[in-house]
Amino acid sequence: MPSLSERLKKRRRDAGFTLVELLVVLVILGLLLGIVGPRAIDFLSRAKGDVAKIQIQNFGAALDLYRLDVGVYPTTEQGLTALMRAPGGAARWNGPYLKGEAAPLDPWSKPYVYERPGPGGKPYLILSLGADGQKGGSGDDADVSN
Repeated sequence: MPSLSERLKKRRRDAGFTLVELLVVLVILGLLLGIVGPRAIDFLSRAKGDVAKIQIQNFGAALDLYRLDVGVYPTTEQGLTALMRAPGGAARWNGPYLKGEAAPLDPWSKPYVYERPGPGGKPYLILSLGADGQKGGSGDDADVSN
């Protein structure tokens, strides 16, 4: 039978991980992050565009309710703020049509662009300028509109 000191030495030697084992685990984790990381970032950037589309649809529904009550869409100068606070001269305003004190910002923390009339015979245009905040662009910088 081994002595007590021999058993303690063997137990200490078997208790931890070796440096090689730790390095192998770190290499595997690094490879996983290298593969999964870019995909996750791409997914998040697409999600912001989807959020902008949904917000623009909500603005559209609120603008339609506004038009039913007031008779016309807000002017470009009145903007989306007319959905939260009654603009001057809107006698039949029955809002607020959106919650909050000011129009929500787009997912990139920039204000939406509202124009009336919109292009191509549309009654209005609601536009998020994307991550770069400028017209045009592609990918995360692409504009999102109604």
